[in-house]
Amino acid sequence: MTSESSIDTQTQILDAAEQLFAEQGFGATSLRSIIRAAGVNLAAAHYHFGSKEKLIEATVHRMAKPIVNSQLQQLAVLEAAETPPSVESILRALLQPGLEIIYQTKGERGLIQARLMGRCRTEPTIEPMAQQEFSATSQRFIAALQRVLPQQSHGEVKWKFDLVIAMLIRVLCAADQPDAMLQGKSPEEIETAIQRLVSFAAPGMKS
Repeated sequence: MTSESSIDTQTQILDAAEQLFAEQGFGATSLRSIIRAAGVNLAAAHYHFGSKEKLIEATVHRMAKPIVNSQLQQLAVLEAAETPPSVESILRALLQPGLEIIYQTKGERGLIQARLMGRCRTEPTIEPMAQQEFSATSQRFIAALQRVLPQQSHGEVKWKFDLVIAMLIRVLCAADQPDAMLQGKSPEEIETAIQRLVSFAAPGMKS
């Protein structure tokens, strides 16, 4: 059985890794800098994760899991309705969970996770790992969009979907930066950003 202190140490390491990876990038962050920020020793990091690579995997998985779950839940609700979903509603289900973490998470961690998600999609060595974490949602959302856009080929829907993801990543990477779409973390600002992104992306997806 895992002790409470062991769980706390594991969380400390993950929290420190999350912040440093978001701020500095995965390649530029050393395991020693993570354990120093976490206030633990190297033995504890090796005990819980084994290596920096395994720690990266755990950090990305912890960030992605609640977003993936929320995306799939929202899409399932749309697909269970009597009337077919609109392109706009599908895009909202895709974009909303990744943006709402900014205000749903206590303190500054929401913005840290937003930047981390952006890093996951922009660093070549980590992107395949992120793609694997989000592969379930990618396949489900592409299929949902294909059903409401039957006149478009699968390949066309896929590359348009990829552009929507690129748009989301750009917003997340720039979160809290001057002149960015997201400079705060209020629910109202996030909702406005979601509406703007959906309004921008939907016509391109349909055309």
